[in-house]
Amino acid sequence: MDYPSAPAPVYQLAPEQFAGPYFRNPKLLRRNISEGAEGLPLLLRLTIVDAMTGEPVSGALVDIWHCNARGVYSGWSRINPDQPVDAGAIGSIPRTDDDTYLRGAQFSDHQGRVRFTSIYPGFYAGRALHIHVAVRIVAGDEYLEERNVAWVGQLYFPEAISRAVLNTRAYRGRTATPLDNAADCYYATMGGEASTLSVWPVGRESAEDGFFGQLTIGIDTFAVSSQIRPEDFDKYTV
Repeated sequence: MDYPSAPAPVYQLAPEQFAGPYFRNPKLLRRNISEGAEGLPLLLRLTIVDAMTGEPVSGALVDIWHCNARGVYSGWSRINPDQPVDAGAIGSIPRTDDDTYLRGAQFSDHQGRVRFTSIYPGFYAGRALHIHVAVRIVAGDEYLEERNVAWVGQLYFPEAISRAVLNTRAYRGRTATPLDNAADCYYATMGGEASTLSVWPVGRESAEDGFFGQLTIGIDTFAVSSQIRPEDFDKYTV
């Protein structure tokens, strides 16, 4: 006797978050985004699903970008991360260099998954530890065929693990103090709890072996994000 298959789970729509001033589009399709940056390894797996149907979204272009262990973003390497800056919109802070570390994109596979090799991010003044993400729905495997930017968000980390990371050599010696998640205005007002990664140590003996983080992100594939427009990817290329 044939039994009907179970319906696909329906996921909560992931909350959008502020894109921030440090977005740029270097058009780097790559899994390893670390470029040798110092810090504890982070293996990141994100699963993109259609929040309405629960089905994986294959072929979506997923960009991530985040700061290094000292709180610095590539492209803005001369900005002092221990001094607060006005967290304006995209392009509000002039770039200082053409570095590209800790930025990159991947197309989601048939399971809706993308995988990145990076480092555990540090922090900059006035923010909790986080990673930026943008999901573009594309009509093919070329940037020119993209249809819309469906979702822009930020990913957060469990505080107990972050405290252990910030006590290691590459992250110590800062004059600024990281915010707890709940004290971060974007986490508190834009649904940060739903955007917190599940994180495990890779090895059993030492945090130096790095961490594995994962999250399932439910999006509306027909949505048009108000945070990053398609023209922003062209305007802030390389």
